[in-house]
Amino acid sequence: QLQLVESGGGLVQPGGSLRLSCAASDLAMDYYAIGWFRQAPGKEREGVSCIYSNNGGTVYADSVKGRFTISEDNAKGTVHLQMNSLKPEDTGVYYCAAPRASPLFPLFEYEYDYWGQGTQVTVSS
Repeated sequence: QLQLVESGGGLVQPGGSLRLSCAASDLAMDYYAIGWFRQAPGKEREGVSCIYSNNGGTVYADSVKGRFTISEDNAKGTVHLQMNSLKPEDTGVYYCAAPRASPLFPLFEYEYDYWGQGTQVTVSS
């Protein structure tokens, strides 16, 4: 069973930056992709970004394009989400997730089978 652990959340002022990390517990286990999702209070969880392991292809939600960058450190089995120009609406619990098969719709949570416990991101002055 693949286990994922997020880190890097915190409190940041609007316009600031944070770097989230997602570490996989089993480096020998191949995963097709890693996705990042977030859930704000009172709202449904939404897809933020995804990176495919086979070719490094990336996908971003329109709301974060140009501000967030997803990357993968294969040697360490870690995926990072660099978040710049943060806005209050970026506040929420951020989760990383991995699917058992290559996702056709990488920003849809039903494509994913393994989930981390989440890390809180708060953007506020």
